[in-house]
Amino acid sequence: MATPTGKSQAGYELGRPQGRCAITGQVIEPGSKFMAALRETPAGFERADVSMEAWDQFGRGDVIAFWQTVMPVGEQKKRIFVDDEVLCTIFERLNDTTEPAKLNFRFVLGLILMRKRLIVCETTRSQQDREIWAVRFRGKDTRMDLINPNLGESEIGEVTQHLGEILSEEV
Repeated sequence: MATPTGKSQAGYELGRPQGRCAITGQVIEPGSKFMAALRETPAGFERADVSMEAWDQFGRGDVIAFWQTVMPVGEQKKRIFVDDEVLCTIFERLNDTTEPAKLNFRFVLGLILMRKRLIVCETTRSQQDREIWAVRFRGKDTRMDLINPNLGESEIGEVTQHLGEILSEEV
C-alpha cells in the first residue's frame, strides 16, 4: 500500500516515473521514450523505469507486464496509457496467486476489466466460505476463477489507488 510520499510500505517507488533508469541510474530526459515494467517482489509490486538503451540488460524473470512510454516534461502530470492487453496480461499472470494483497489487487483489476467488457462473469459458486466467480475473456472459452475477497468500499478504494499508482494513471 502506498503512503502519502508515494512509496509503498516496503519503500519501493510505485507512482510516477522518477526520471532515472533502474539499470544505469542515468537521467531519462523529459520527452524521451523509456520502458516501464511492473514486477513482483517478495514485498509486493514494484515499478521500474528503464531507458531504451538499457532495456536489453533488464532482467525480466519477475516481470508481470511492461510497456513503452515517454518521460513527462517538467511538472506536467502525465497520464500514461496502458493498453488493455497489458491489463489482461497482469490479470492472467496473477491467476494462481494466494497472497491476500495480490488477491485483492487481482479482484479490483478484474472489476475494471469487466467494466471495460473485456472479461465476462459466467457463474458464481461458494467454496470454503469464499465466493468464486468463473470468468473468461470475451471471445475465448477458457474459464478462470476470480476470488471475491469481499472488500469494503474503503479497501476497494485503496486497491484502486494502488493500481493507479503502479500504472501512473487514474483507473
